[in-house]
Amino acid sequence: MQFLTYILAFIAAIGIIVTVHEFGHYWVAKKLGVKVLRFSVGFGKPLFSRSRGADNTEYVLASIPLGGYVKMLDEREGEVSASEVHRAFNRQNVWKRFAIVSAGPMFNFIFAVFAYWVTFITGVDGIKPTIGDIEPESIAAVAQIEPKDTFTHVEGHAVKTWQQTTIQMLNGALKNGSVNATLSREDQSQKTVILDLNDTKQLLAEGNLLEKIGITPWRYQYQARFGEIKSGVANDAGIDDGDKVISVDGKEVSTWVELVKYIQQRPEIPINMLLERAGEQLVVEVTPSADNVDGEIVGRIGAYPYIDEGQLEAQKVLVRYGPVESFGKGLAKTWEVSILTLKLLWKLVVGEASLKNISGPVTIAEYAGVSAAIGFSAFVGALAIISISIGILNLLPIPVLDGGHLFYYMIEMVKGSPVSEKFEAAGQRLGIVMLAGLMSLAFYNDIQRLLQ
Repeated sequence: MQFLTYILAFIAAIGIIVTVHEFGHYWVAKKLGVKVLRFSVGFGKPLFSRSRGADNTEYVLASIPLGGYVKMLDEREGEVSASEVHRAFNRQNVWKRFAIVSAGPMFNFIFAVFAYWVTFITGVDGIKPTIGDIEPESIAAVAQIEPKDTFTHVEGHAVKTWQQTTIQMLNGALKNGSVNATLSREDQSQKTVILDLNDTKQLLAEGNLLEKIGITPWRYQYQARFGEIKSGVANDAGIDDGDKVISVDGKEVSTWVELVKYIQQRPEIPINMLLERAGEQLVVEVTPSADNVDGEIVGRIGAYPYIDEGQLEAQKVLVRYGPVESFGKGLAKTWEVSILTLKLLWKLVVGEASLKNISGPVTIAEYAGVSAAIGFSAFVGALAIISISIGILNLLPIPVLDGGHLFYYMIEMVKGSPVSEKFEAAGQRLGIVMLAGLMSLAFYNDIQRLLQ
């Protein structure tokens, strides 16, 4: 079921983003008077096809949802009648061709602004950036960050969630090599620290950024206290909702994990529990049942942990703005993520970031699926990030991609004439090799992640 969710979310995400990208090419081409022959979402065998409009443009939904294309009238791809030659793509001046080709990536960025606008209006759920534990002798420990401290500002930017905190940390690290942060202590006093993040190669290696810094985010700690009691062993022993466990067989326990582990190790063995109920202590005897779990016999008593909803809610954050402010926030967020992506790409090129950070369709599918499972706002936010990535990828000066064509057009603007067909053909071959290598690396990283 989870696999199916990932696949459907991936198809939906790629379908939306490809449609936006190709619509950019299509819309600008139509506005500039170029005849569009086909608008296809996907490659391969058409699943749906319909021709419409004065130009009889064919709209296609194809079977392989990993891309799309807009086919325009072009003398290089077939004969063009004398009456329509002025509408052929290849007959347009270089500025028009540049506008048509660049429109795809630009629409990806425009869509990202819109997607972020939607998420900020509906509200983005997050967790307050409160620290649980600090690894001894880590970067965070050296900076004198302590458990229960909460980040309020990073590099001068107010942060309300862990996502905002990590993005600003990365930005600061890539820009300055260090990060200036303000934290609120448990007693509400403020302190400012400087995190030394000069080792960008280690920082951008595969893995969680916070773990590399030595920070474990605050997580709810389940007490050794009973919540819901199912009918069965615990109920028969007289255990009630809200009972707090002080000790088991004379051994003190403080967390639910400790309690569960002790019970699981004693199937059908009586356990004496010292409980606290309404300020008084009492002893109950409970004998765990013997249940087969994945081929192993474990003890169970049929009870769930007590959850302090107030403590959980205190750590949740809903980031929401009005329609006008959300647009500004969406624009700023798109710019911020785009610049961060470009910085990371540069670090990959110069060898200061691990190639394992390059992801393929499997990782994208998982990311889209998890986001979709969380909720609408998370999924739309994921679409924004993927759309920015697709926009930037297509602007890279790699022949075959939009950026490669734009590179040719810039040469044409400088020299006053198009590049030769021989030069363009050689570039196309090089682009295919580069793209195949990039995709192979992405698939390899995906497979490695699955095997871990």
